[in-house]
Amino acid sequence: MEAMLYNWTAEPKGTITLPPEVFADKWRPTLVHQVIVGMFANTRAPVAHTKDRSEVRGGGRKPWRQKGTGRARHGSIRSPIWRGGGKAHGPRNSRVFSIVLPRKMRTRALTSALSRKLIDGEVVFLTAPESFSAKTKEAKALLAALASLEAFALLAKKPRNAAVIVTPRDDEAVRRGFANIPCVKVVTARELSARDVLTKQFVVFIDARQAVEALAQRVAAALAPRGRSSSAVVASASAS
Repeated sequence: MEAMLYNWTAEPKGTITLPPEVFADKWRPTLVHQVIVGMFANTRAPVAHTKDRSEVRGGGRKPWRQKGTGRARHGSIRSPIWRGGGKAHGPRNSRVFSIVLPRKMRTRALTSALSRKLIDGEVVFLTAPESFSAKTKEAKALLAALASLEAFALLAKKPRNAAVIVTPRDDEAVRRGFANIPCVKVVTARELSARDVLTKQFVVFIDARQAVEALAQRVAAALAPRGRSSSAVVASASAS
């Protein structure tokens, strides 16, 4: 399968061959939902915290004697049924929200999300930058050029959740150039996740041939059958 390849002024520069195992996967809504929920849970910090009866102040003596007063018996004012007492079954900051997500699950969710984005026309492939000086002005110029394409017109209007930029390797110039644009996130092909793809409307591959190749090798290694070494899988993926 092939897709259009553009330069940094949104002019067509030929086509790019896409690996079907990455961009032609079927849509798995249940798996994608499970992975996205797990990724958000793994970054969740337990903030809410209440004190139980062992942590509140006071209650060193019995409020009144056990019998003879006509009132209910109580042993401490720190009891949860007292005003100012401890909280029974309240939220604790020791709670763990993390969920185990196997690599194959995360990889399948990523390929499913990328395939759906490609069908929806929300993925664009760019050539390597000829000259990029890590300036925000140049980064905005690129987004404005891409917005001239009919399918990406919202890049010039959407203030939030606009695009995720995918590079084949850590590119300091690209990362610094887009750092001051709050609606854009820059990740490498090895860092890209289903959460990045689905929390942003557009996916932009920079130096697309190298980025797609790195992504294909990562997917092949993650989905390799048991007993087969990752190096052998990567070598066969590169050869194909």
